[in-house]
Amino acid sequence: MKFVKADWDPELHGFHLDAGAYLAELPHLRDSLPAGAWTFASDPAHYSMGTGTHCVKDLELSGTHLATDKSGGLVLEFGPNQWKHDSGLRISYSGVRHFSIDYDHSIDWMQVDTVLLDEILPDEDGGCLHEIALTDASITVRCRDLEAVWDSSVTVTPKGSEN
Repeated sequence: MKFVKADWDPELHGFHLDAGAYLAELPHLRDSLPAGAWTFASDPAHYSMGTGTHCVKDLELSGTHLATDKSGGLVLEFGPNQWKHDSGLRISYSGVRHFSIDYDHSIDWMQVDTVLLDEILPDEDGGCLHEIALTDASITVRCRDLEAVWDSSVTVTPKGSEN
């Protein structure tokens, strides 16, 4: 990510998270981000890490749904953290040109990958680049636009029922 910091700090034995530089840059991105991406990124609760029930931090990756045709559709689902969120988050991407999940596998004591922070920037083709830092992985999506919806039907898969 260019502005958002989500790095492991060995001295803290935890993650150093800072969205300050991104939040300072965000007003300058309004005219270059697609409408859905702007709405999601500029939501005042998006980075309210302490109290925001619509903050992305601590959501749990619970599903990926990639279109099998050439429509360029992708849906990512994030289940709520039981102590923080009142609903999960579904992000629907349109015109996807690139999608990847890169796993680090360095934190073996966590059962699920949870969101640390994310960043949405304009892409060179008029679309956007959405990067999501997870506790043990990162997600990258290049697309035309996205729509993010907080939805109580998005849940976390119970542990042990993945098979």
